[in-house]
Amino acid sequence: MSKQSASKGKTSKGKKGKKSVGDEDEPDPFEELFSDMEEIVKKMIRFENDRFVMIAEVDPVNYFLLSPEEQEAIDRTFETWLATLHYPVQIYLQNRYVDLSDPIEKMRDIMLGQDDLPTNAIEYGQSMIEDLTRWQELTPRYETKRYLSISYQVNVKEINADDKDELEEKILQKAYNELSRRVSAAANALRKARIGVNRLDNDGIGELLYFAFNRKKAIKNRYKDIARNEMLALYTTADQDERHIELVKEMIDRDGEEKEKQAG
Repeated sequence: MSKQSASKGKTSKGKKGKKSVGDEDEPDPFEELFSDMEEIVKKMIRFENDRFVMIAEVDPVNYFLLSPEEQEAIDRTFETWLATLHYPVQIYLQNRYVDLSDPIEKMRDIMLGQDDLPTNAIEYGQSMIEDLTRWQELTPRYETKRYLSISYQVNVKEINADDKDELEEKILQKAYNELSRRVSAAANALRKARIGVNRLDNDGIGELLYFAFNRKKAIKNRYKDIARNEMLALYTTADQDERHIELVKEMIDRDGEEKEKQAG
């Protein structure tokens, strides 16, 4: 084989082994992480195949302000808790924009509610509120929320029930009891390390997921405002006139008749 042919063979082999950037697989959408999620029920996230997850927010300890002896005690406590685990536990960190809306609103209410404040104090307070509002808009800050995610797989074959409703109730109760026990065990163990563990309720889980999916928009479209305006309601709760209600009923009946015709 000549040098030229050997060179060509080497070059073609190198090109074949190379993978262009455009050929790389695109990352899955964030929503794919929750593709098997079914519902939030009884302070748990329910997934397919009767897998349940309970989430607890963790209040951290300021580790580096403690003495070496105190740090060592915390390390021993945390390692001891980890050694007792025989079930899956995940640590989840979520970075959120710092929202100063509530403190700013509280400052404004207190300032306007005082009748004996001098004019200079009111002007100073208004100026400070405007500066804080501008600072929050121009310079986003972040805070880290820490969570423990504890899961449990219910073995339906071990549950005896007379009908589907009883089976469903027993599945939920079994998952709730077991996950509550695990969260309580974590709280009791980590309390010795000055670490607080607080279980999230249904609303807390909803807020956690809301911030996960709406990280940039969450500071303007606040979750608490959505809940306050009843936008999380399963059904419309606003007052409606009789005519509107009748139209909705007619539409529901018409859809039902069409489905029956299609089924027939």
